[in-house]
Amino acid sequence: MQNVYFDHDGNVDDLVSLLLLLQMPDVHLTGVGVIDADGFIEGSVPASQKIIAKFGHDSKVRVAASNSRAVHQFPKEWRLSSFSFDAFPILNEGDPELAPQADKPAHLDMIEKLKQEPEKTVLVMTGPLTDLARALEVDPSIVDHIERLYWMGGTMRTTGNVIEPKHDGTAEWNAYWDAEAVKTVFDAKIDIQMVGLESTNQVPLNADVQQHWADLRRYPMMDLIGQGYALVSSYEANSTYYLWDVLTTVASQYPEIVETKDIRGDVIVSGEGAGRTFETADGRPINLVTKVKADKFFDKLDDLLTK
Repeated sequence: MQNVYFDHDGNVDDLVSLLLLLQMPDVHLTGVGVIDADGFIEGSVPASQKIIAKFGHDSKVRVAASNSRAVHQFPKEWRLSSFSFDAFPILNEGDPELAPQADKPAHLDMIEKLKQEPEKTVLVMTGPLTDLARALEVDPSIVDHIERLYWMGGTMRTTGNVIEPKHDGTAEWNAYWDAEAVKTVFDAKIDIQMVGLESTNQVPLNADVQQHWADLRRYPMMDLIGQGYALVSSYEANSTYYLWDVLTTVASQYPEIVETKDIRGDVIVSGEGAGRTFETADGRPINLVTKVKADKFFDKLDDLLTK
């Protein structure tokens, strides 16, 4: 069994990632942290608790609410889907159970869960790196307890997905939310696999994918993700939603679905390029996901969610 601590930021893709981790037979989910970033924590924490209680196969995992705050917050319109997901009937039938909430904020819960396991733990982070950066500042020794960090964030392309005033558009949102945190983590001795926009953009949420899930809605988990992704089919005109976090989560346990290359990279922490990640010869080692084997990826989703 692989120890996994999952830290997410509460949007649909994050909640589906949690659902998937709970179905993976070789995963021992040690803890879940939720940060107030791409989803409102007031919706994403109870949604996480309900998913664990309903689909967690009697998992005893606790949900830790982060008290970290944004340097640059996600647009409000994107974040609202966390409340809608939490309100889905499938999660609220009767008197829904809730997995317990941890008594410490997420960065301290992360330290506790990492150090209490006799074997090393994989970190899967599908939001900003702030909780890990804060954990490292409190207790740098946790690096000895981390097997690898799988992070959905950044891009080594010249164009990101941040379109904000006085920003040059080179950053990805999870990195832009707190670029100093990215730098703190990059400076730590942690093995990192980075799943950035160059690979996540290979798995768009399109009509064919949504229809496939609709055709499988007799399976409760497929019904849940189909309704979840219906919330975010298009945030705004001519935009595309990609399976950013789900790709990261599945690749962390099934590496055969992706291709990677080893590079060296760094991050800009301030100014008009804040959050930009880039390749540089004197940067830190990063295993960058470059290609997705889409058929294998979607087949794995079907396998995990139609049990």
